Amino acid sequence: QVQLVESGGGVVQTGGSLRLSCASSASGIIFPLFDMGWYRQAPGKQRELVAFISKTGSTNYADSVKGRFTISRDNPKNTVYLQMNNLKPEDTAVYYCHAQLGTGGSQYWGQGTQVTVSS
Repeated sequence: QVQLVESGGGVVQTGGSLRLSCASSASGIIFPLFDMGWYRQAPGKQRELVAFISKTGSTNYADSVKGRFTISRDNPKNTVYLQMNNLKPEDTAVYYCHAQLGTGGSQYWGQGTQVTVSS
């Protein structure tokens, strides 16, 4: 069983920045094989994909965060990051880390971290 632990959430004013981290308990051999993603869920809304980074380093972003958020991974540290700049009130949500071992493979979720952007 792989555990994912998010950190870095908090309260920030509009225009501010936060960096989320997701540390994985997967071994140093397995973690690089995971495709990793950050999702978010606002109250009353469905969970949505915010940013994705493949095992090869390819990235993809939701249109709403392009140019403001950056996903990256540090395989030796078994960690994935989400740098969030120019935050807006509509970015307020619980942010979840997700790991999947290839298409259709085992997948895991973190417990989530709250991000609140005040206007």
